[in-house]
Amino acid sequence: MLTATRTTTMLPVEDAERAGHFYSDKLGLKPIATSPDGTRIFALGQGDALGLMPAEKGAQTAHTVLSFEVSDLDGEIRELEDKGVRFEDYDMPDLKTVNHIAVMGNERAAWFCDTEGNILCLHELSGEEA
Repeated sequence: MLTATRTTTMLPVEDAERAGHFYSDKLGLKPIATSPDGTRIFALGQGDALGLMPAEKGAQTAHTVLSFEVSDLDGEIRELEDKGVRFEDYDMPDLKTVNHIAVMGNERAAWFCDTEGNILCLHELSGEEA
């Protein structure tokens, strides 16, 4: 069944080389392959992968496309900011961040964009869900 397979999340990127540097240099992901169409593949946990697929400008969506679960959200934010990653802040009726972090029940989350405009998230679970 599909639940036992490995997955590759595909993100549209205008410039695969530029995006590839962001994911390897800033986020620390390990590049593992480049497809004939220019898609750059990076290793993720448990055998999953991330593909940066060349696409036209504007192919990105206005919502979170990928979220990384971390055990120390504050530490990850500091480390990524030290590498030049800029986190978003929100002040909306249903989502408010303080120091880049939104608290939603047992989850804390922070968002940032890659070089191509894809919205990425770091999230940390606490309590029984962690």
